[in-house]
Amino acid sequence: MLSVLIPAQNEEDGLRETVTRLADILTAAAIPYEILVVNDHSTDGTEGLLRQLAEEIPGFRYVNNTKAKGFGSALQTGLEEFQGDAVCIVMADASDDPRDVVTYYRKLQEGYECVFGSRFSRHSTVVDYPMHKLLLNRFANRFIAAMFGLRYNDTTNAFKCYRREVIAGVQPILGRQFNITVELPLKAMIRGYSYAVVPINWYNRTTGVSKLRIKEMGSRYLFIVLYVFLERLLSRGDYRRVEPVAPAPPAVVSVNTPKSA
Repeated sequence: MLSVLIPAQNEEDGLRETVTRLADILTAAAIPYEILVVNDHSTDGTEGLLRQLAEEIPGFRYVNNTKAKGFGSALQTGLEEFQGDAVCIVMADASDDPRDVVTYYRKLQEGYECVFGSRFSRHSTVVDYPMHKLLLNRFANRFIAAMFGLRYNDTTNAFKCYRREVIAGVQPILGRQFNITVELPLKAMIRGYSYAVVPINWYNRTTGVSKLRIKEMGSRYLFIVLYVFLERLLSRGDYRRVEPVAPAPPAVVSVNTPKSA
C-alpha cells in the first residue's frame, strides 16, 4: 500500500482539489493507498475541511501535528503515523502532478527503494516558477550536486517517494523546517539505498500563500547539507545500510537407491 503524506498549514482554499485529484487518479490506476494529511497548527478552516474529506473519501485520514509548528515537524509526525509499505510526500498546494505519483509507484514496483523527481528535465513541465526562487533553487541544487558528486539536479524538491525501510534507515531525522527536504534524500543516497530519478511536472500555486521563506535557503539548509556531508566523510560507513546475508543453499546429499530386482 502507498501512503500519500501531505503536510498542510492554512491550506483551506486548495486542499480539496489536491486530495480529490489524488484519490481519483490513484483509484483509476488501481493502486492501494491511503492519503494522510498532517494539519500543521492551521488557524483557518483547514481542520474543518479535513473532517469533511474524512467523511467523503475512503482511504483518507488526517492527524494534527503535536510537535512545534513547521513543515519538517509536520512531516516527521506523518512519517511516524503512515501505514503503507511506502510513503510519497506531496505538497498541499496542488503544485505536484498526481500522475507523477503513479509513475513513482510503478518505479517502486520495479524494485527501487526510493524514487526522486526532477522538475528540470527536458521532459518536465514547469508552470509559473518565480524567477527569484528559480535562481536560488538552481544555485542550491548545483552546490549540493557538486559537494556530493551527484548527477541528480533537484535534491531540494519535497516531492519524493520512499519505501518504509528507507524511512527507518535514515533516522534520526533532524530537519524541523523545509530543510528536511534535502535531509531525507541525501541520507538515503549516502546510506546506500537504491533510487530512480524520473521527470516530473510542477505548477505554481493558484491559492493560498507559500510557506517557504527565502531565508530557509540559508543557514538551515546549509546545516543539514554539512551534517550529512560530515557523516559521509567521517562516519566510516557506520550508518550505511548492511545488506542481508543470503542463507547458504542446503547441502546436497547423495543417496544411493538400490536397483530394482
